[in-house]
Amino acid sequence: MSDHFASSEAASFDATSSSLHSRSFDATRFDALETELSFADVDPGEGQRWSTWPAITPSERGPEPWPAWVVTSAGALDTERGILKTGKEADVFLLERAVPGDPAQSTLLAAKRYRSAEHRSFHRSSVYTEGRSTRNTRDTRALAKKSDHGREVAAAQWSFAEFTALCRMWERGAPVPYPVQVNGTEVLMEFLGDADGTAAPRLAQVRSDRTELQEYYAQVVDLMRIFAASGFGHGDLSAYNLLVHEGRVRVIDLPQIVDIIANPQGLDLLHRDCVNICDWFARRRVDCDAENLFAELVAALY
Repeated sequence: MSDHFASSEAASFDATSSSLHSRSFDATRFDALETELSFADVDPGEGQRWSTWPAITPSERGPEPWPAWVVTSAGALDTERGILKTGKEADVFLLERAVPGDPAQSTLLAAKRYRSAEHRSFHRSSVYTEGRSTRNTRDTRALAKKSDHGREVAAAQWSFAEFTALCRMWERGAPVPYPVQVNGTEVLMEFLGDADGTAAPRLAQVRSDRTELQEYYAQVVDLMRIFAASGFGHGDLSAYNLLVHEGRVRVIDLPQIVDIIANPQGLDLLHRDCVNICDWFARRRVDCDAENLFAELVAALY
């Protein structure tokens, strides 16, 4: 029996060896690794940094499967391309994430950066945060004491709240920018605009005829239904945080997303969203009724 085993083992080894010799060595993976490692010789220039993607945890990255345009290479550089929008709580910058020398790995991102508590003016923040909780007890104490750490936590809370909301709504099919990652007080998301860096216009800036506006209104109602069916309201919806990109209405600015049931003022905020939207469209001769819309969304809850 041992001779038979030895004979079989030898035959197996000979077959494997023959198979190995019959195939040419594939160095593709090693070439790719060498190429990526060669980026270590590249120093970021002014307004550049190494991609922060490798430094964050999986929970700080967007929902999988990642879109094909997301650049995940550790050899990518983030380059500042200017400012897109300034706001009371955060500024939005245009960022290019690209692998040097590889045009196939290049994408434009919107980088939303929240200010620390002493540099922002989200006066109504407590209205939106009712019903939310902070898991870390140290953070909870720091927030209460308004310490330096507490101010940092407060700023980061809004970035993580927006990232979480974007992930949740993206997974439910809502027309939101794809959330690429969150890192501290910065949220990186899909840039909605042209390849030259021109941002998509806000709905309030679009000049459309009545027929187009009726289509846009129908799209807004659809996205509000998706939010409501998940138990949420935008909380601050208006024609100024709705973008029109390639004929499709996309909703942005989600840090104040409201859990309609958990937040004592959830229904009031949902009603205000309905009034804001219907007032804007009604002034442009689009048939709509805020009370009917509100009733429809309440019926769609969960």
